[in-house]
Amino acid sequence: MSDSCTKKLETNKNESKTHPTVYIVFFSLLFDLLAFTMILPLLPSLLDHYHKSDSPDGLYPWLLEKIKYFQHMVGAPDRFNTVLFGGFLGSMFSFLQFVASPIVGGLSDVYGRKPVMLLCLTGIALSYVLWAFSKTFTIFVIARILGGISKGNVSLSMAIVTDVSSSGTRGIGMALVGIAFSVGFIIGPVIGAMFARWAQTQAGHTDWFVVPALFALTLCIADLIFVFCFFKESLPKEKRAKSVANSLGQAVSYISIPALFRFSAVDKLPQKDIKELRLLSLVYFVYLFLYSGLEFTLTFLTHHTFHFTSMQQGWMFFCIGLTMAILQGAWVRRIPFHAARKTATMGLLIIVPSFLCVGFAPSVSLLYFGLFLFAVSTAMVVPCMMTLASQFGTSAQKGTVMGIFRSLGALARALGPVIASVAYWSIGSTITYCIGAVGLLWPWFTLHHSCYQKELLLVWNRIMTF
Repeated sequence: MSDSCTKKLETNKNESKTHPTVYIVFFSLLFDLLAFTMILPLLPSLLDHYHKSDSPDGLYPWLLEKIKYFQHMVGAPDRFNTVLFGGFLGSMFSFLQFVASPIVGGLSDVYGRKPVMLLCLTGIALSYVLWAFSKTFTIFVIARILGGISKGNVSLSMAIVTDVSSSGTRGIGMALVGIAFSVGFIIGPVIGAMFARWAQTQAGHTDWFVVPALFALTLCIADLIFVFCFFKESLPKEKRAKSVANSLGQAVSYISIPALFRFSAVDKLPQKDIKELRLLSLVYFVYLFLYSGLEFTLTFLTHHTFHFTSMQQGWMFFCIGLTMAILQGAWVRRIPFHAARKTATMGLLIIVPSFLCVGFAPSVSLLYFGLFLFAVSTAMVVPCMMTLASQFGTSAQKGTVMGIFRSLGALARALGPVIASVAYWSIGSTITYCIGAVGLLWPWFTLHHSCYQKELLLVWNRIMTF
């Protein structure tokens, strides 16, 4: 065998292996998401806590006074006020992530991934410090603001996976990112609920949230040390963008919503790629906009309708995350790149009945069936959509492309919770979830139609070769 053939075989073999950096990103995200998801089952109880404990001249009573007129107008019960406030908090967090993600991606294209990642993790750690000492609702809101600004580490992780992956291994890398999310949802909420329950019952803490907040801080510090010690820069200097001014200028354009959907900051992409990327981003945006509404209001639905405790909320997230992790670990990560679009299309269809089941659920059994479909859909759609987006752009543009894509997702998550919470507050959960189910038919139809067109074009090209 000639030397050239041997080198080619070795190159192909290396391209088929998952890079060790992908596993470092996986563990870093796992630490981060375990800490991040601890608050999910606690949020309804946290808002109830600040409702009772905030000072008369504090932020919580002031907000209650401001919405009183609209509350009487729509006839919303007092217990739904926490849904509304929770929705605004969730949307604010995601809006800040929407602003931060493209800036983080653009800066990492110039300065490298590692220093920007360490900066993000430091900001997240400081947000947990503020949460642990949030005696008032105002400090809690400031903690969420700082956490949202610092949350660009997720889009940065995806850019790192793209840096070190070939087209053959990129799907595995994105699936591992999805598995980190799934495991975070499995364990994080249960840990948060367990620490909160221990603080309330055994330790007798009035400010029971201090214990889960300090544990989240511990995980974040461990993540910071882990990345500092083990992560090696994935973007070589010769592949970085040259101009800081251009990157910062692009970052400003990322915040322009029309420019984001047009991917204006990504230069010199073929027109065909731009069109496909725009369609893909629009499908992803609409999906996440409606998806995040159910995801965020779910804890309030179970809190109000089924009277779930924080511990029951934690176990609910455990079941959702376990389903996602099993599917992504055993199946989704093995899906070849050419099948990613079909898999995402199937997942978009599955989520429609999940919304209907949750919205109409008269019992816990139908609720859990709907959540099972919800978890299956999430396991399929998110990593496959990320895999599809990661094929676009050069090495110096990957951070920008993934930053914009992640930023559009953050924008959808910024709008989804507040719109769903206002709808829940004013017209109830059942109608809200039914509207969401109908709306989700559009992204399924659009991606299905484009997938069908691609297949026809492929068949036609094959016919024309004969």
